Amino acid sequence: MEVEAINTIANAGNLSLSTLFWQADVVVKLVILALLAASVWCWAIIFQKLSGFRKIRLSMKKFEDKFWSGMSLDELYDEIKGGPKNPMEAIFVAATKEWKSSSFVVQKGNLTVGVQQRIERVMKITMDREMGYLENRMPFLASTGAVAPFVGLFGTVWGIMNSFHSIGLSNNTSLAVVAPGIAEALFATALGLVAAIPAVIAYNKLSSDIDKIGVRLENFSGEFAAIMSRQIDVKSAKAKEKEK
Repeated sequence: MEVEAINTIANAGNLSLSTLFWQADVVVKLVILALLAASVWCWAIIFQKLSGFRKIRLSMKKFEDKFWSGMSLDELYDEIKGGPKNPMEAIFVAATKEWKSSSFVVQKGNLTVGVQQRIERVMKITMDREMGYLENRMPFLASTGAVAPFVGLFGTVWGIMNSFHSIGLSNNTSLAVVAPGIAEALFATALGLVAAIPAVIAYNKLSSDIDKIGVRLENFSGEFAAIMSRQIDVKSAKAKEKEK
């Protein structure tokens, strides 16, 4: 016991992160590894989302410029129908495709309300699907931000229990003996906070970005639906005039 106490005192001055990890209990090690893995994955998601959202915003801006430039909608559809690069283009392609497939009904002057409803439904479904893509992996950030501190706290409690057990066996309550075990236990809580704080901040930032993109998509859908409605009314009126 005296030898172990002497070794513990000698190691008390060497409380590097690696030393804290290797001296920790198996359970505490597993907690630390899990928190490190969660932190790394969170940062990967954060960088991927920030870069992806930036590209989406720039791509949507270019599409809006083309859409409102007076360019023919048929030409714009032919240009991007092979592979929409952003959610706004996906909505435009889906709605235009539905419009083209239903144009023969409009030309007969029948069921114009049904065509309008189908176009709006297609845009809504497409927007929901695209928003789902944007929100992919966001629950992991939320879960990490909420759970990581408690996982770290579990590791701390477990480590402190082992430290008190070791103190009881050694019958030595000096600070040099107690400090390493307590430091190992608190290391888990520190890692839990390191994983949780960036995850919470990033989740709030990315959620705000997603909401802003969603508002832009809703505004575009409403404007495009109005354009489609006018075209339906014009074609329906022309079809009725021909019938007369």
